[in-house]
Amino acid sequence: MAFVVGLVIGLVVGLALIVVFVRSENSRSKRRTDLAAAVAAFARMTVEDSRKLLSPEYYPSWVVFSQRQKLTWLNVQLEKIWPYVNEAASDLIKSNVEPVLEQYRPVLLASLSFSKFTLGTVAPQFTGVSIIEDGSEGVTMELEMQWDGNPSIILDIKTYLGVSLPVQVKNIGFTGVFRLIFRPLVEELPCFGAVSYSLRQKKKLDFTLKVIGGDIGTIPGLSDAIESTIRDAVEDSITWPVRKIIPILPGDYSDLELKPVGTLEVKLIQAKNLTNKDLIGKSDPYAVLYVRPLRDRTKKSRTINNELNPIWNEHFEFVIEDASTQHLVVKIYDDEGIQASELIGCARIQISELQPGKVKDVWLKLVKDLEIQRDNKDRGQVHLELLYCPIGMESEVANPFAQKYAMTSLEKVFKSGAEAKELAENGNGKKRREVIVRGVLSVTVISAEDLAPADVMGKADPYVVLTMKKTESRNKTRVVNDSLNPVWNQTFDFVVEDGLHDMLIVELWDHDTFGKDFMGRCILTLTRVILEGEYIETFPLDGAEQGTLKLQLKWTSQPIYRDSS
Repeated sequence: MAFVVGLVIGLVVGLALIVVFVRSENSRSKRRTDLAAAVAAFARMTVEDSRKLLSPEYYPSWVVFSQRQKLTWLNVQLEKIWPYVNEAASDLIKSNVEPVLEQYRPVLLASLSFSKFTLGTVAPQFTGVSIIEDGSEGVTMELEMQWDGNPSIILDIKTYLGVSLPVQVKNIGFTGVFRLIFRPLVEELPCFGAVSYSLRQKKKLDFTLKVIGGDIGTIPGLSDAIESTIRDAVEDSITWPVRKIIPILPGDYSDLELKPVGTLEVKLIQAKNLTNKDLIGKSDPYAVLYVRPLRDRTKKSRTINNELNPIWNEHFEFVIEDASTQHLVVKIYDDEGIQASELIGCARIQISELQPGKVKDVWLKLVKDLEIQRDNKDRGQVHLELLYCPIGMESEVANPFAQKYAMTSLEKVFKSGAEAKELAENGNGKKRREVIVRGVLSVTVISAEDLAPADVMGKADPYVVLTMKKTESRNKTRVVNDSLNPVWNQTFDFVVEDGLHDMLIVELWDHDTFGKDFMGRCILTLTRVILEGEYIETFPLDGAEQGTLKLQLKWTSQPIYRDSS
């Protein structure tokens, strides 16, 4: 009996051990399978995935900059050969920058040149390198560099009064990204024909100026003038899209040189809801626009006094040299008279966002700093109309850089090939021909919807006033009583003498026995209707809490040419 009981117990315990062992092995197998799946998932994880899982303080810098390779080895070797690099680089920089300094020399100086230029004993540090896939037949490399050096740079400055001042450039701090382009690729060593270099991105450039044996403040404005000249020289001589070409193998590399690729037509229309920078009254805003921040390429609008919703309606034209990387910058300032102007806000738009040959109407939000995108304060908006015209595009009928006649790229869109040929043949440099787009603008005020109540009864008695800005010709619709969704269907015709530079102002008012109340407005250029001939659009009302206005615009035109000296 005891034997049987022992046998049964042994069998039970044995079976239990077998079951436990099988389950343990199955569990281990499942854990290994899950671990393998997790490892595979981590292998597929991108930098963006890691940022979603962990905050920046919990992962090292190499995760953030995984596409850039560390360059400790390069920095070690550069420190060894820096004395030789310093000598060669100093001569190269001096010979390239000195002519640009003379080009941007302030008017109060008779001459501006280097009396001494060496980069010092501290080598720059390269913090990362990456290969850029830009689709070109070559290799594009970008090197991120930091340099807090001890250079010995002395400017020899002479004024028209005969005073000679040696000015030392000190405490230089620089952080930026250099671009190297190895192109074209060839079969013989070193496998590329030339190398181009450029400062692709300038993150920081700080320096101080000191007159040796004197005070630079003795000549008012000298320090600011020299600093501006140095920054212009850096921008114009080496900053992208400018590139310096070094031939490695014999050949013609003119195709690598910087060339214009198109023009950007910009119409600065208006701004709204600007921040008021004045304690008494309102700001006096003006705009500064540029693609490359050089003095001779920067455009400035007129100042609109005491206005937070200025209307400029001004046209500017910019040369584009690299549509894939360049952008338009707009900065709005408050004019402070004899004091320095105060920045209200700034905005930018990439040229690559524009469809060539097609007008783009945009509202850009103004921010405090273009590099720091953490500004949530409402600084207002700026309204632009943009047209990018590449050289050689079919819609362009003439070279936009030919100076034989004054005509913008936008105006060329409206011309036939025969007319362009006639202008080119008649343009002799003594007289220029301008295109004046003249015609009839028909505006149908169709309806409005969801207007804000203007009466104590929660209704409104709306009507619309239409005004051409240049001629100040005006029309208005009938009043629709007690309606927040009025329908007019009224058409008005305006004779327009210069359609490309005029604009239509449409204002909505509430009729009242003792006056009128403003209910919003729309400001429209005529560019789109001239290009398309006719369109219907619903526009939001500026200056109103809510509401839209539906309009139909139609254009009938015939270009008229006039000679001007």
